[in-house]
Amino acid sequence: MRALLAFTGSRGDAQPGILLARELLARGHSVTLALSPNLVDFATAHGIAAVGFGRDSAELLRTQHDDHRFRSPNPRRRVRAVLDLQRRGVVEAVRDLLVLAPGHDVLVTGMAGEEAAEKAARRVGLPLAAVHFFPIHPNRSVPVIPTAWGARIPGALNRRIWSGLRWARDAALEQPLSEFGIVEHRLPDRVSIQAYDVGLFPGLADELPDRHPVTGFAVDTDGFLSAPTDPALAAWLGAGSAPIYVGFGSMAVDDPPALVAMLRAVCARRGRRLLLAAGWAGIEPVLSPEMAVVEQLDHASVFPRCLAAVHHGGAGTTAAALRAGVPQVICAIQCDQPYWGRALARLGLAGTVRAADLTETELTTLLDRVADPNVASRAAAYASRFAGTGVARAVDEVESLVPLSFPTPVSIHAGRPR
Repeated sequence: MRALLAFTGSRGDAQPGILLARELLARGHSVTLALSPNLVDFATAHGIAAVGFGRDSAELLRTQHDDHRFRSPNPRRRVRAVLDLQRRGVVEAVRDLLVLAPGHDVLVTGMAGEEAAEKAARRVGLPLAAVHFFPIHPNRSVPVIPTAWGARIPGALNRRIWSGLRWARDAALEQPLSEFGIVEHRLPDRVSIQAYDVGLFPGLADELPDRHPVTGFAVDTDGFLSAPTDPALAAWLGAGSAPIYVGFGSMAVDDPPALVAMLRAVCARRGRRLLLAAGWAGIEPVLSPEMAVVEQLDHASVFPRCLAAVHHGGAGTTAAALRAGVPQVICAIQCDQPYWGRALARLGLAGTVRAADLTETELTTLLDRVADPNVASRAAAYASRFAGTGVARAVDEVESLVPLSFPTPVSIHAGRPR
């Protein structure tokens, strides 16, 4: 099988694509991995060849951060800002995919850029596997407005609002996609792979239609994408009490120095050390008795040694913290992040707040909440049943789209279900 994998977006969007590419290669398939241009080096540094397509995702994230409409009290201005951002880079992505797609048997994509990938798949006549890291199919079970009052919206209305958002997104992309004309023929086949734990959204499993298989989180189970833990950091972790981890992934935040000062003050008052993954903050690495600042680290090995994980709520970081059994404080910035915060808070696994509303008092309150032994117990219980077979099961679904004429080699993930 010759698979084209196209994953645009931030590093959190690219990582599952890289893991899927690795699994496909291990099974003897041919793979072309296409990522946002700024993430090509990340993949190749880990031994997975990649090519760039579409626009630089870091540039798009900066655009969102700098666009004041995203923080406007006027909901119409916020909606227009979101739709404007979604149009950026679509034309370039489709053009690049139309060059790459011929000669492949299947196209696999993520949530970001799914419409561009579908347009290319339709034109070339390829089956499509869309990997969803969060439930976006219209439903009654996931509150469409991720707030306390949003959970009180009647189920039928909630589903209609989800459908309306999908219509608005399709309408926003109609103009840029029209450049490629109308494609009459249907896709040869399509699946929408649900690469998350559907159990975190009670009732959702019964609503998902056919061709929406649930595979579980597509996580890095063997540290393939992680840099080895620095010996100095390992020594720091072992030299004192469990620290509080803070990291915001690829997200830009307002006034990083002020945020770091606030984090230090909160941890100092609690008598806790601070472990800061500060790629977003632009501050130099440092190790002191009270604080460790690193650019990045291996979540899988470090999270189990932390008292709590304070982060932005990206699907990958959320899954890593769930797998480690560490209580979480999710400070959501955009996209699916507030939904993860609300979902885990409802289940007693996390506290949550919008990053824009994060204050010293609010963070202290949330850390007090997740310090409750009951939260730690629930987090540990969840970790004990965390399934690490998401990547292998997602590749099973991709393989099902293309009849194979030869035996599939054994997965690199031992013990995966067949």
